Amino acid sequence: MIKNTVTTVWTQKSQFETDNPSGHKFTMFDKSQDNGDVVGFAPKALMLSSLAGCSGLDVVSLLTKMHAEVADFKIEVTANLTDEHPKFYDKVKVDYHFSDAELQPKKIQKAVNLSVTKYCGVMEMFRQFADVEIEIHLHNL
Repeated sequence: MIKNTVTTVWTQKSQFETDNPSGHKFTMFDKSQDNGDVVGFAPKALMLSSLAGCSGLDVVSLLTKMHAEVADFKIEVTANLTDEHPKFYDKVKVDYHFSDAELQPKKIQKAVNLSVTKYCGVMEMFRQFADVEIEIHLHNL
């Protein structure tokens, strides 16, 4: 079993610096507060980025193995944040957009399905607290 540890340190006002297991650091902050010119991320939004990144990395790897690479690929994640505290995402929509002159829909569908149902641990974590909807969009170039 792999164990990951991150260290998060309060730096000022509503800002924290955190690292990740690879040693890289970034700033997190409360987006409702004035943080001046600080470049950083809101913690809940990072969760959405993690979801897209986790699944996207799976899909790219699977499409490469299937010899079904695409010219462009993006993931848009839209989430509904509850009104009551503790606020959390109760509904999440993940839109996968693929663009290429020679799309291979069956392989794309298979790659996305494998990520969603088998490989992406972040997707599985989201399913524990949110209704997750998936949609694939194919764009011919």
